[in-house]
Amino acid sequence: MTAALDTRLGIAKMKIAMIGTGYVGLVSGVCFSDFGHEVVCVDKDPRKIEMLERGEVPIYEPGLDVLMHKNVEAGRLSFTLDLASAIDGADAVFIAVGTPTRRGDGHADLTYVMAAAEEIAKAAKDYVVIVTKSTVPVGTNRKVKETVAAANPALDFDVASNPEFLREGAAIDDFMKPDRVVVGVETDRAAAVMAEIYRPLYLRDFPIVTTDLESAEMIKYAANAFLATKITFINEIAALCEKVGADVKSVSKGMGMDGRIGNKFLHAGPGYGGSCFPKDTKALARIGQEHASPISIVETVIKVNEDVKRRMLDKLSDLCDGRFNGKTVAVLGVTFKPNTDDMRDAPSLTIVPALVGGGAKVRVVDPQGKREGEQLLPGVSWMDDPYAAAEGADLLVILTEWNEFRALDLSRIAGSMAQARMADLRNIYAPADAEAAGFTGYESIGRAGYAG
Repeated sequence: MTAALDTRLGIAKMKIAMIGTGYVGLVSGVCFSDFGHEVVCVDKDPRKIEMLERGEVPIYEPGLDVLMHKNVEAGRLSFTLDLASAIDGADAVFIAVGTPTRRGDGHADLTYVMAAAEEIAKAAKDYVVIVTKSTVPVGTNRKVKETVAAANPALDFDVASNPEFLREGAAIDDFMKPDRVVVGVETDRAAAVMAEIYRPLYLRDFPIVTTDLESAEMIKYAANAFLATKITFINEIAALCEKVGADVKSVSKGMGMDGRIGNKFLHAGPGYGGSCFPKDTKALARIGQEHASPISIVETVIKVNEDVKRRMLDKLSDLCDGRFNGKTVAVLGVTFKPNTDDMRDAPSLTIVPALVGGGAKVRVVDPQGKREGEQLLPGVSWMDDPYAAAEGADLLVILTEWNEFRALDLSRIAGSMAQARMADLRNIYAPADAEAAGFTGYESIGRAGYAG
């Protein structure tokens, strides 16, 4: 181990190489450097490295730019295209590259992971722990071990699984104050390196779960699939609430007070999206199928989530008198959740193209969505002001619950619309408030709507 002891912190200052400067890699690298470790982030994309070296952050994550600048200035964080120099003298090399869903079979594509493992093997000279941070199917770390051993039989190394549990929009807080850190290892030597890396959290009594490789890999998939199931469950309950006259917000509150259930991920909406839940549920379902142990609940969750997104279109159609053609629709929010610019599998990617395809003129307002959305949502007009977007519109749709949309002057908006109708797909406003503001038609999720 080449780590030098930082006596001020009471921890060993480790050298870490982070392969990949996407969402997980960049957030993790920045946060590790803030622990006091020396971190070098590596990427193959020259434009990304140039941006980072200029102090620009290629993703939107609140507070990340400030933390990055702080640690670059302190000399603990740097960026490079040169993998070999980053690995030289490193105690641990983290693989944080993409594992997109493979077309055709739903499995995670491990091409980038295995390519990184092979490159690490060829560049490494001394003992190193190769840590998989990317979300990978069970058994992947053993394949990484085989790949490294084949590429460099003389290399002294261990592998470790260290899945991430970062919520976009709250990633720094999640990293610095985690519910738990999961580490899968095979040897005491690897466990010692990982313990030193995470010692700042251990010293503050955050739980560290040290287990085997397969269990660590499974924890990540099982956790995300369970959360996706909670979201999908409450969305199905919401549909039933609309039929029987119940209010899903009251139902969610009553359920969430049960300590065995908890109140998180019980907010009804237009379906889950993002970088994790869609990809990880599909991968877990595929793993179950390959091992003749199907995860029927997860398979159903995937199907129901797609049905939920399509059901939203029925609500919008009802508010548009059964047809979108010739209507002007203002859409507030297109990212899959607030405080991120991530559009991956967002409900907007199902809903907005359907509106455009149906002949609607669509105006979009999103604080961070334009950068990705311009390519993903062709045929829409991008606007900065929700009031301007709503002026003369036939329908207002709230798709993402950005804080900017939580305190709108509803009377002003209703008075400026050609037809004052709202689809509040995040249940931000109460139906009574919408009606009092002058909206003649209102739909939400799991609550009674009305049409004038």
